Amino acid sequence: MINSIDFTVAIPTYNGASRLPKLLKLLQNQLHTENFSWEIIVVDNNSTDNTAQVVQNYQKNWQSRYPLKYCFESKQGAAYARKQAVAEAKGKFIGFLDDDNYPVLTWVAAAYAFSQKYPRVGAYASQIHPDWEVEPPKNFQRISPFLAITERGDIPLLYEANKKILPPSAGLVVCRQAWLESVPNNPILTGRVTGNMLTSEDLEMLCYIQKAGWEIWYNPEMEIYHKIPKSRLQKDYLIPFFRGIGLSRYVTRMANIKPCYRPLVFLAYVANDLRKIILHLLKYRNDFKHDLVANCELQLFLSSLISPFYLWKNGYLKMSN
Repeated sequence: MINSIDFTVAIPTYNGASRLPKLLKLLQNQLHTENFSWEIIVVDNNSTDNTAQVVQNYQKNWQSRYPLKYCFESKQGAAYARKQAVAEAKGKFIGFLDDDNYPVLTWVAAAYAFSQKYPRVGAYASQIHPDWEVEPPKNFQRISPFLAITERGDIPLLYEANKKILPPSAGLVVCRQAWLESVPNNPILTGRVTGNMLTSEDLEMLCYIQKAGWEIWYNPEMEIYHKIPKSRLQKDYLIPFFRGIGLSRYVTRMANIKPCYRPLVFLAYVANDLRKIILHLLKYRNDFKHDLVANCELQLFLSSLISPFYLWKNGYLKMSN
């Protein structure tokens, strides 16, 4: 019987019955994990399909030395699912995999090894390759990082706070202590659900961890492939998606700013957003109907500009006080 766990793999999922089997199979076959203890937790985020049954079927035939656990989170939203995973996890470090993230067979070993090298690491990100169902437009690389594609070379990189860049939650490993010490119980952003288009809940969480003095890294040895279906390259998906990212931006922009400086920083962001919008309109004025990437960028700039007003009007900022 394992008394202590070194590493937890947490899989938040919503209606992931068709995607989970491939991921669980890859986790069953992980290599070089003999020298540490680990576990897998599937967090069912209020699914309406047979996700629970799929996990139960795997549990019945599970013969690996590391346990496969299941828990249910009725409050829908990725932030709630991750919070539940942290509460359930026994590992000192928690690696989050979405149900469409497919790790290489050394992902768990590489994730655990990295945690032993950097004592002040609060979170560290995977190298994420796209697995396109269909080829994206030629200029899609301009916006591809927003779809959790992170290819930043083969050398570990420290995300510096002044650069204002943070990795996505797909394939992200978080130090449980850093989470418990830094992340508030009631974040402003909770993830996209019906009737709530706000996203970037993962960036809000990382902002708090970074603000508390923990390091955030990119670890290229943790490689995963992100399955991106054709539907996520369609205008009907991308325009609301980028609008939601923009509307959420005031939260992540201000998370690490001292309250006394926020009015000045707010004005600077407004001026910069206006500049971006004007330049973008001048550059692509005749192309928006045909250039999906340019249209997505415009939606991002416009919604970033109105983000503080939208959040205040809809009560999100009051909720955080």
